[in-house]
This record gives sequence, C-alpha cells and structure tokens, in this order.
Amino acid sequence: MTYGAEAMILLETGFSTLRTSFFNPDNNNGLLEKSLDLVEERMENAMVQLAYYQHKLKQGYDAHVKLRPLAPGDLVLRKVLGNAKNPAWEKLGPTWEGPYRIILSRA
Repeated sequence: MTYGAEAMILLETGFSTLRTSFFNPDNNNGLLEKSLDLVEERMENAMVQLAYYQHKLKQGYDAHVKLRPLAPGDLVLRKVLGNAKNPAWEKLGPTWEGPYRIILSRA
C-alpha cells in the first residue's frame, strides 16, 4: 500500500442492510413509474410556490414605497436607459438626466 497504510475492508460489505434485504426490482420499477407520473404535478406545485414567494417579495418592497403625486409644473428626473447612454462614458456616466418640467399634453 501507499506510504505504509494497510487496506481496510468496511464492515457493511459482509452484512446485509435493510435497504438491500428488502429490495424488490419489480416493486422498484412500479415506484419509479409512479414518481414519473407525479413529476408534472410537482413542477406545478413548485411554480405555485415560486409565484407565491414572488408575490410576498413584491409586497415587502411595495410596503416601503412612498407615493408622491405629481402635478403639472413639478420638476422630475428621467433615468438614462440603453441607447441614450454615451458609450464613451461607460459606467462613470450619469444615470439620471434632467430636470424636466411636467406639462399637460393636449393630444
């Protein structure tokens, strides 16, 4: 053996366990088929759980939002998105532009 270590045989190799003594291949195949039938149901349950989690998460974020009614004449900032950003500035560029004054549109 390597570096003078001796090989050891595990005790479980000589003794049967509950799992190996009660194993039935026919029963096992039936249980595998049943579990395959339940895969879609489990996926649907996971989707419901995910939707519930996202709903509760949204409630938590929305609880801290303070509504501010805007009126004509108020000054606001506009977020700079995608193609409006100057690529030369990279991440050092402004994230907001403005201020802009709210006006009523007569369209």
